[in-house]
Amino acid sequence: MDRRGDDMAAVLEAMCAGSVEAFDRFYERYAPLVMHIALRVMDDRMEAEDLCHDVFLEVLRTGRRFDRSRGSIESWLAVLTRSRGLDRLRRSRRAVPGGADAAIGRIAGLETAASAPEDTVVLRFQQAAVREAFAALPSQQRRALATAYYREKTQREMADEWNVPLGTVKSWIRGGIANLRKQMAVRGWLSGGEGGTRHDAK
Repeated sequence: MDRRGDDMAAVLEAMCAGSVEAFDRFYERYAPLVMHIALRVMDDRMEAEDLCHDVFLEVLRTGRRFDRSRGSIESWLAVLTRSRGLDRLRRSRRAVPGGADAAIGRIAGLETAASAPEDTVVLRFQQAAVREAFAALPSQQRRALATAYYREKTQREMADEWNVPLGTVKSWIRGGIANLRKQMAVRGWLSGGEGGTRHDAK
């Protein structure tokens, strides 16, 4: 291993021993790599940021087990990030039948299943509207809804993880659901922001 690799392995050891300075140096060096891989796996900036955060927490917990004889820190982090990202995707698919669009559609009060071949075309347009509506939400509301419905985190777990009051998380989720329904109503898929199906055009 080259000298730089040896240096960073020493930084990893110091970080796991509790050095804040070492953690800052390690994070500065490897966060761009982890984030790049996380974005490729998750294909979503917010989810990638959460994954990046979780990877560095795991590095803090398990970094002492890193074996430099088995490869570089870069390779280790790449495998770890990809593995944890795929785990997240598998959990979200099990928790949300029909995928992300279906989950957000149900939050907005929509029916998201196609019961006949002609419904498939309508469903495709509906899913596109759902993605646009979700993307239009304020970032904190979007993050809270995604974490609650895709990762199955409780509101208490989110408050603890993000170091914010429980009431703040509840407010983000309530506001996110209300805003999502308003966005879908604006796009013609709900009447007045309430649950139901798309009204017929006159």
